[in-house]
Amino acid sequence: MATLRTHARIQRSADDVWKVVGDPSRIIEWFPGLDAVTVEDGVRTLTTKSGLPVFEDIVTLDHDIRRFQYSITGPLPVTYHLGTMDVIDDGQPGCLLMYSTEIVPEPMAFVLDGVISEGIANLARMLDEHTEEQR
Repeated sequence: MATLRTHARIQRSADDVWKVVGDPSRIIEWFPGLDAVTVEDGVRTLTTKSGLPVFEDIVTLDHDIRRFQYSITGPLPVTYHLGTMDVIDDGQPGCLLMYSTEIVPEPMAFVLDGVISEGIANLARMLDEHTEEQR
């Protein structure tokens, strides 16, 4: 199993960051390569710009500890996947966003690593530059 982790310090409160991360439909605002997203009955369906659908089960959406977890269920060739996003108020200015992924088969980690890092950087940039009222 491959494990990836990336993080960003975002100059916004943990509550502000959670407003975006804690709404599974808002991934389209910051994750690269997406054209559409729907969330229904615990399943998030992403449509990439190339038209490929990606199905994800929402595993955890915990507003108290600000944790979102999901599992890719298809059609990507994965036998196991767990993505976890934690928004952490660590007493510093802003907050810490941690994104970790566990995936099998291991070569899929190379596919996801760059796009996840780009997504986290986009999210941090978006939140550092705009207030929620400007959405």
